[in-house]
Amino acid sequence: MKMIIALLLWCILLVLCWPFAVLLLIVWPALWLLSIPFRIVARLMAAVLALVAAILFLPAVLLGFRRP
Repeated sequence: MKMIIALLLWCILLVLCWPFAVLLLIVWPALWLLSIPFRIVARLMAAVLALVAAILFLPAVLLGFRRP
C-alpha cells in the first residue's frame, strides 16, 4: 500500500515538476544507502535497551510480577 501511494505521489510530482522528479530518482537510492548505518545503530540501541530492561526487571519477574 505504501508503495502504491509513493508511486502515485511520484507520478504527480513528475507531471508538476519533472526535473525534480528525475533528480529524486537519482538521489533516493543514495540517501537510502547512507541511512543503512543509522538503521543498524538504531536496532543495536533498541537491543541494548531491551537487554538492560530485562536485567533490571529480572528480580521482579523472579518474584512473580507479570506485566499487564
